[in-house]
Amino acid sequence: MKFLRNIGRAMADAWRLTKPYFKSEEKFVAWGLLAAIIALNLVSVYLNVLYSYWYKIFYNALQAKDEPAFWGSIFTYRFIKGYPWFVPGFAEIAVFNILVGVYAFYLQQMLEIRWRRWITDNFVKDWLTGRAHYQISLMAEAGSPLDNPDQRIADDLRSFVSNNLSLGISFIANIVNLLSFIFVLWFLVPPLHIFGAVIPGYLVWTAIVYSLIGTYLTHVIGWKLIPLSFQQQQVDADFRFNLIRVRENTEQIALYGGEAEETIGLKQRFHAIYLNWWMIMKRTKALNFFTIGFSQVAIIFPILIAAPGYFTGLFTLGLLLQINNIFGNVQGSFSWFVGAYPQIVGWRATVQRLDGFERAVVAAHVQQNAAPGGEPGTMLRADDLAIDLPDGRKLFAQSHLAIARGEPMAITGASGSGKSTLFRMFAGIWPFGKGRVSRPVGRSMFLPQRPYFPLGSLKRAVAYPCQEYDVADQDVRAALEDVGLGSLAARLEQVDNWTLRLSGGEQQRLALARALIVKPDWLFMDEALSAIDEAAIGDLFALLRARLPETQIISIAHQDSVISLHARRARLTRGADGAMELITDAEKLVGE
Repeated sequence: MKFLRNIGRAMADAWRLTKPYFKSEEKFVAWGLLAAIIALNLVSVYLNVLYSYWYKIFYNALQAKDEPAFWGSIFTYRFIKGYPWFVPGFAEIAVFNILVGVYAFYLQQMLEIRWRRWITDNFVKDWLTGRAHYQISLMAEAGSPLDNPDQRIADDLRSFVSNNLSLGISFIANIVNLLSFIFVLWFLVPPLHIFGAVIPGYLVWTAIVYSLIGTYLTHVIGWKLIPLSFQQQQVDADFRFNLIRVRENTEQIALYGGEAEETIGLKQRFHAIYLNWWMIMKRTKALNFFTIGFSQVAIIFPILIAAPGYFTGLFTLGLLLQINNIFGNVQGSFSWFVGAYPQIVGWRATVQRLDGFERAVVAAHVQQNAAPGGEPGTMLRADDLAIDLPDGRKLFAQSHLAIARGEPMAITGASGSGKSTLFRMFAGIWPFGKGRVSRPVGRSMFLPQRPYFPLGSLKRAVAYPCQEYDVADQDVRAALEDVGLGSLAARLEQVDNWTLRLSGGEQQRLALARALIVKPDWLFMDEALSAIDEAAIGDLFALLRARLPETQIISIAHQDSVISLHARRARLTRGADGAMELITDAEKLVGE
């Protein structure tokens, strides 16, 4: 019962993930392709039925040494009494079977890639909309079980779509196959007379019992593969994530000489793969012993059951082989679960991971909607503001805070005091807190200490977050010249990993070029000048003031050379209740 409940839950989750596509703007194409694939699979089942009757004709001709009938069975069709009324020659059946097989697979691939494109687009959209990707990373820090969202979008969605189609279509085809052959087998073989009893369709009952026993034992042996498969996907993703981290931070690792430490970390993560894989191997070995043995016995089992009728003259050789073929189809349909079990294991683990991802995205949107907010105003204002850490600890508390437009402002404070988190609250991305925050109208731009560079050309890196096609080349070149990166102006179309190609100071200069292009109304800089040589900081800051005269600049800074450039200053100080608060050098609240 527990197994049936788990399968039922998995099917409900899978349907919930599947339904949106088949109700989307692509629903007519999706249902049309699915109907065509199912129809071709039904034709394939019918061709298998014809093959079973062809076997009878073919082997009877061999038994009778009837050469004309033998060659006729290869190339010509014939009418027979009863279902299916006529049997084509082998050549005709083979040609149709090839065409059906090729186009069924081709259309299935077409539906798979269209579905994968649609569901990937929607998962990516949900993940990035409302900064859910950021909320999920914070929840992961707070103990959420969600891990490696990149793998869930790239790998799990591919597996989900592929397995859904292959398992679903295979299951439908097997049901039709079963219904097509079970009646043929029932009426093809005379009732069994044993111990004074008459058992009609005894081969059908034999196939049912044989398959049920196989299905039950398969689950008993293989159910532990489900959690092991889930764990394998997770440890594989952890190892891959570690490799990506090494690739993205090669310079830092090289400068630290941290190769030995990275080697240990990678070995540890691969060791988790190794151990889990061994457990999968042992369980799969036991399952394969049974399923392969079950399949081998099934080859000869119907012949052993029907052989007495052949030796008594009740069956011809052709009928015996037809019974073997039909019994194999009936038993194979009943035993579909046995052969599909390893694929079902992977499908169940994938559904669990995607369900967890989707729920995490929904929770992130709910969390983001609960973040402090208010009506936009002319200044940055907060009332009864409280900021917490993801684990629930109180970080910042202030009854009133207001920052009006005017001279640039520098915010200082000890490391770990919450300056960057305060900026996140100003940006509206920090969900852990309460109060009312009114953010200023206009466009705000935040420059972190370590800029982000998207993959692609240098122009895309400079124009980000704008679309590179919306920014003129001459504007990008002018911005690079202004911030001292004129040597890069001729390389706008060059594609490179700019995070590795540029030094820390060059990266921060490039981020300043973005500000010159965007021209925000409010510019928040979080240690955004920390990697630039001090001799150039004053000139770059003066450039910002000159080119962006209407922009309100608020900076987090530690360097005196940076702080001195700001006419207004405030610092984070621990209050009486242990939480931080923002005060000016005059010991009063900012804006009061």
